Amino acid sequence: MLDKTKRGWWKSAVFYQIYPKSFQDTNADGIGDLKGIISRLDYLEKLGIDGIWLSPVCQSPQVDNGYDVSDYCAIDPMFGTMADMEELIREAKKRGISIIMDLVLNHCSDQHFWFTEAKKSKDNPYHDYFIWRDGTPDVRPNDMWSTFGGPAWTYVSELGQWYFHQFAPQQPDLNWENPKVRRGLYDFIRFWVDKGVEGFRLDVIDQIAKEPDNKITSNGPRLHEFLRELSKEAFIEEGLVTVGEAWGANVERAKLYSAPDGSELSMVFQFEHMGLDSTTWEKWDFAPLPLVKLKDCYRRWQQELGEAGWNSLFFNNHDLPRIVSRWGNDQEYRVESAKMLATMLHGMQGTPYIYQGEELGMTNIKLELEQYVDVEIHNMYRDRTAAGRSHEEVMESIWKRGRDNARTPMQWTAGENAGFTAGTPWLTVNSNKEQINAEAALADPDSVFYYYQKLIEIRKKYDVIRSGSFTLLCPEDEKVFAYTRDTEHGHLLVVCNFSGEETPFECPESYRNADVLLANYKDRSNVLRPYEAAMFYYQD
Repeated sequence: MLDKTKRGWWKSAVFYQIYPKSFQDTNADGIGDLKGIISRLDYLEKLGIDGIWLSPVCQSPQVDNGYDVSDYCAIDPMFGTMADMEELIREAKKRGISIIMDLVLNHCSDQHFWFTEAKKSKDNPYHDYFIWRDGTPDVRPNDMWSTFGGPAWTYVSELGQWYFHQFAPQQPDLNWENPKVRRGLYDFIRFWVDKGVEGFRLDVIDQIAKEPDNKITSNGPRLHEFLRELSKEAFIEEGLVTVGEAWGANVERAKLYSAPDGSELSMVFQFEHMGLDSTTWEKWDFAPLPLVKLKDCYRRWQQELGEAGWNSLFFNNHDLPRIVSRWGNDQEYRVESAKMLATMLHGMQGTPYIYQGEELGMTNIKLELEQYVDVEIHNMYRDRTAAGRSHEEVMESIWKRGRDNARTPMQWTAGENAGFTAGTPWLTVNSNKEQINAEAALADPDSVFYYYQKLIEIRKKYDVIRSGSFTLLCPEDEKVFAYTRDTEHGHLLVVCNFSGEETPFECPESYRNADVLLANYKDRSNVLRPYEAAMFYYQD
């Protein structure tokens, strides 16, 4: 078991993200809850994970599924009580599993006490907790657009002012220039550390130093100053793990975020690899995966970040479509491609994050527009159809990239509602639950679940995965992703066929007699079969 009192324990760990609303319901209201998570801890212990990244469970109006917090020190009743949260922390620790809370420090809910006070008058002590600009209702401060569509400014007629929000109007941005705001947020963090939480995932943390007048939303001039203060004042325990979501991160910025001295954060979520299959900066305009570019992207991050910082490894989360539907084959080769993608990722340096259902090979879903819940989907549909896009074209984008693809209920059984709830689920269950579910996976020794379990075991056993140098092989090959990891005595080869076709690959001579640590085909072949993957290892 990892010693979680020491800085850096997370370099050998594997985390599992839970989206509580969709994980397990115990009171038949159709919404997952904390007791449901507690009931599934043995399943997660069997998988072998070291920590749970828990998507937001704080009190919220749920305009953006909990990323609009109205009380940072209270549990939303839809998930249970504070006693349930305390029990989850205790029961997880018994199994060697840390709870990593999701914190939204860039913005809060318009129903948070700070904002309800801020709207009362310009002289209110909380008014400067947010970003305001004087003006008239017919002229916005500037033409900035919010991430969810629509203007980034909302007018409050009683004050004659506009407030800034990078997301929904119900999510006003906090003014980090105000030291009282920062101190209040640090107090919220310490509240949860005292409860036994062992880390935090920091939502859109690269946006806290925004400068709306200059149209700067991420990587503002004071960002790293703020992060160093945050670390010094709130993240004081040696073993506390912190991961920042930074869509605008590059390698050099990541070295600051995740410097080995711990002056800012433990690691960073960067998304460069997740934008390569888009034809524009917008995720809705998608294209086939350019494997050569993907390989070069990983090469750069693996080689240039190295031990100068630390990266998170992920394909899926609550905001992204299912990777087996995106870069794999979710029909004929679903199992093979799910295993292949996992092999490619888990052989890299960094800390892997498994998103709920990924270990089962869960897939995207196709729904009618009215069946979707996500505010981003409906805003995008409104804006794009108003701009002349056809209904059919926009729906294709939703089916491919919509966030609700990741948020469908966890598929536990082949039974009613996939065993998620005895009530009516808040979001439609995927119809392939009869083929894809945890009960079937646990009964099948060749399932995706047991493949992930083995990958986790391998990561903990072989130091070369944590600290080995990275060398990309066949960089121009458009079907094969292969690389080696090397320490002084340990050598690892990872080979992955990203295509549904047989393709040749010449194994390096030094690996001809190497041990096969893991493979998604049982026998050997002279060519790589569709979505074939394998890990080879030898020691000097």
